[in-house]
Amino acid sequence: MIFEVPVKGYFYENCYFYIDDETKHGFLIDPGAEAKKLLKLISDKGWNIEKILLTHGHFDHTGAVNEIRDALGIPVIAHTNSDQYLLDDYMNLSAQCGSSITIEGVQYTKDGDILALEANPDFKLKVIYTPGHTTDSIIFYSEKDLVAFVGDTIFKGCIGNYKYPGGNLKSLQDSIIDKIFTLPDETMLLSGHSDKTSVGIERQRYGL
Repeated sequence: MIFEVPVKGYFYENCYFYIDDETKHGFLIDPGAEAKKLLKLISDKGWNIEKILLTHGHFDHTGAVNEIRDALGIPVIAHTNSDQYLLDDYMNLSAQCGSSITIEGVQYTKDGDILALEANPDFKLKVIYTPGHTTDSIIFYSEKDLVAFVGDTIFKGCIGNYKYPGGNLKSLQDSIIDKIFTLPDETMLLSGHSDKTSVGIERQRYGL
C-alpha cells in the first residue's frame, strides 16, 4: 500500500507511507512537516513504521523527522553524503527560510543497497543514487510494485531544481537519463512536489 500525505511547513511537500498490507509494517518517506498529523495517522491506521527514509536532506523533506523519530524510536536512513545537508542549516535551506532544522545520528545507505522490512524481508526498496538536485539525492525503487519514490530529482513534466547549494545540472540530467529512465516504462514516479507520473511518460517528454 502506498499512502500519500501532503504536508505543509514552509512549502507543501508530499510524504509517503509504503506499507506492507500483510504485516502493516512499513516505511515513512520524507516526512517534511506536521509531525503530529503523521503520528496520528500512524496510530489510527495501526501501522508499525520500521524506518524513516530520506530522499535528500533539504528541510522541507525532513522537518518532522526529529519529532517522529523520538516518538517511535526508529532509525532514519539517508545517503552517505547526507550530513553535508542534515547538519548545516544553510545547505538544507532552512536558514534561508527563517528557521534552523538539523538532523543528527542518521544511519547511512548507498547506491545499490536493499532496505527490507524486518517483519517481511520480501517487502523491500532498492537505493539508487541520483545526484544533481543535491549531492545526497537518492531514490527508493520497488521492482515488485514498479514504483519509485524520487524526491526532487524529477517531477511530472520537469526536472528538479539544480540551482541550490550542491546542485549540478549535468549530474541531474545524467541521473535522470542513466538511472531513472532505465527503469521499466510503467514504473510510477512519486515525487515531493508534483502529481504522480511514470518513466514512460517522462521519457517521451525528453524525446527518448
